[in-house]
Amino acid sequence: MDIADWRKKIDDLDRRLVQLLNERAECAHEIGKLKRNSGMPIYEPEREKIIFENIKRQNSGPLSEIQLRMVYERLVDVMRQIQREEMQPEAPREGEATEMEPND
Repeated sequence: MDIADWRKKIDDLDRRLVQLLNERAECAHEIGKLKRNSGMPIYEPEREKIIFENIKRQNSGPLSEIQLRMVYERLVDVMRQIQREEMQPEAPREGEATEMEPND
């Protein structure tokens, strides 16, 4: 394969990764709803420990354990942010009445 072929393969992999990342984000969003409704915390160190152990077990390279963990630390951070956004009350939109400000 030449460089163009490798780049095409990378582009195809990136498309698949984006799809999988968005599926994972949707799961995180739904988990955020469940956590909000049950009063669970966003940060669960034991769950993150399990995630990191799982990826370590699944890794066959060429990424090192440290490199893969770095990728997943960022991924988990983004997913935690999605949950945080789900758990925060929505701010009123511009021009919308709130309970404190009735719309006359």
